[in-house]
Amino acid sequence: MVRLHFSSVLSALLFGAMVIGYAGPAPATAAAGPQAVSLASHGDIFRFKIGNLDAVALKDGDIDAANDGKTFAVGQPTEAVSTLLTAAGQPTDVLHLSIQPLLVHSGKRVLLFDTGAADASFARAGRLPASLHEAGVAPSQVTDIFISHRHPDHTGGLLTHDGVRAFPNATIHISAPEWEALKKDGDSAALVAAIASKVETFKPGAAILPGVVTAVDVRGHTPGHSAYEITSGSDRLLYIGDVVHHYVISVQRPEWTVEYDENAPLAQSTRRAELERVAEDNERIYAVHFPFPGLGHVKKQGGSFVWVPEVP
Repeated sequence: MVRLHFSSVLSALLFGAMVIGYAGPAPATAAAGPQAVSLASHGDIFRFKIGNLDAVALKDGDIDAANDGKTFAVGQPTEAVSTLLTAAGQPTDVLHLSIQPLLVHSGKRVLLFDTGAADASFARAGRLPASLHEAGVAPSQVTDIFISHRHPDHTGGLLTHDGVRAFPNATIHISAPEWEALKKDGDSAALVAAIASKVETFKPGAAILPGVVTAVDVRGHTPGHSAYEITSGSDRLLYIGDVVHHYVISVQRPEWTVEYDENAPLAQSTRRAELERVAEDNERIYAVHFPFPGLGHVKKQGGSFVWVPEVP
């Protein structure tokens, strides 16, 4: 999102999780396979591989949402949500979300997927610049930014505190429908003006960097919401954006309503379909709001799904 009013934003920005399914216990942590051996985790970064590509999870911050039936699981009894959280060993009064943009080195290109929440009032965030520094990357070295959608916990880091582009040399990739929605948002006028000369739009589902980055059309959360499939040879990683938000609620109950999906019925069907697909294909995913570093797989369990992280 952008600099929208954060009362409506705190909601609408963050959460696209509507959910239904199995209420089983938390899944066991998956043993780290060959791809998962990122093997250097310290501070706010986590290094790993996507085939031959070097990747880094970058911690930006955290978001807490009350378990009050107003954000996730809208209209559901608090007890039903609490049952899922308890089984996963989570507190029942609040839902914890992480924020972690993704960095990928591809030849001479330095790719950044989303930019965190910066100083958004609904988050404890703004650590992306420090995380990039820890990863050995200067903002001027980033060549391409891939925005999943316009909510401020994904676009907040595009500008500095002074209102200038934080990544002066980066092309900003955003789907054409999402860019149009952003331009129509009056609260985002300053952001639009600052980044317009660097924006390149694409049609939903387009191959943006052929052989490396392909957009996945996952509309519903916002009009042009995009996930990104990152490939290296036969290895794939899906940067899933806000198709899912919470590693328990979004995955185990994909048909429960989330307040901030802009088209709730479409977001529900998209969420269920994507979870079905990645589970069937055993596709590795990167979930920007799941517990850091957000790497793992979705597995079918009963009539629903569970999250199996690569990293404990």
